[in-house]
Amino acid sequence: MSNPSLLILAGDGIGPEVMGEVKRIINWFGEKRDLVIDVSEDLVGGAAYDAHGVPLHDDTMAKAQEADAVLLGAVGGPAYDDLDFSVKPERGLLRLRKEMDLFANLRPAQCFDALSDFSSLKTELVSGLDIMIVRELTSGVYFGEPRGIFEEGNERVGINTQRYTESEIERGARAAFELAMKRDKRLCSMEKANVMESGILWREVVTRVAADYPEVELSHMYADNGAMQLVRAPKQFDVIYTDNLFGDILSDCAAMLTGSLGMLPSASLGAPMENGRPKAMYEPVHGSAPDISGQGKANPCACVLSFAMALRYSFNEGTEADRLEAAVEKVLADGVRTGDLMQAGDSKPVSTSEMGDAILAALDASL
Repeated sequence: MSNPSLLILAGDGIGPEVMGEVKRIINWFGEKRDLVIDVSEDLVGGAAYDAHGVPLHDDTMAKAQEADAVLLGAVGGPAYDDLDFSVKPERGLLRLRKEMDLFANLRPAQCFDALSDFSSLKTELVSGLDIMIVRELTSGVYFGEPRGIFEEGNERVGINTQRYTESEIERGARAAFELAMKRDKRLCSMEKANVMESGILWREVVTRVAADYPEVELSHMYADNGAMQLVRAPKQFDVIYTDNLFGDILSDCAAMLTGSLGMLPSASLGAPMENGRPKAMYEPVHGSAPDISGQGKANPCACVLSFAMALRYSFNEGTEADRLEAAVEKVLADGVRTGDLMQAGDSKPVSTSEMGDAILAALDASL
């Protein structure tokens, strides 16, 4: 049986720094747990533009299609702000999502007990928080046609079209229900069926799919109420399924419940490959943070936890994913902090590599 394969696209800004710590952890699993992963690396975003004049080379796209999983760091930076829209670094990321058909974006919002004071909400509201938001990623208002800025009479008009097919809604819903089956078996579907026809169709399709998952408790909520409920009583939710636009907004809202973007991973999943596992790309939620790039200040935890998601969803190594997540939790409980996690009275923050050292030590202690 061949080893699982992982394509690493470190990207720009702090991407290479945080990815360096993940590569150390990958090596640890190979040496200490006999879990060997065949790793290859390539360029994306501004780094790819500098080398090839495009944010994602065709050869890199082909490698991504062949790999069992892709792990991406971050893209973008001020050096690329004036580029034409078609070659901006973010277009490489969007191409990966679109051509790999990664239709289900998984955004966990988990609050580690050691960081509950970092949330803008009261500790009792977020302590133990563990939500999974499933966002439909390849359709909706971000991709619908017609779109653009047009002349209409004596003024311009901007048009974006919210468009969903039944099959697009259904495949994302099934991914959300499958996740709910592995968690607390509760799913809340969010849309705007009160004012949008696409929302009416969304609710109908999700309700129909629910019949195939009788063990999952399904509820429906308007997305604006969902935003309010996320900051009022977030622990009422287990899995949330929503569309591309609302998912973009709601997942960022939920992210801040945890206190730091530097702690949040994500996964984007597609259709099953020949081995039965989904096409997948994993990436930290944070951006390229050019203001601290190259200074050893970046928090690698979100990228490390993204790799943990790859262990769970792409490599069928749930036990090892649990081990890695527990190691991160132990490090935080021990008070190890990068700069983004510091509070008044804390001692000097650790560097990116020192946080990696602490995670590896915790992994050693788990054996």
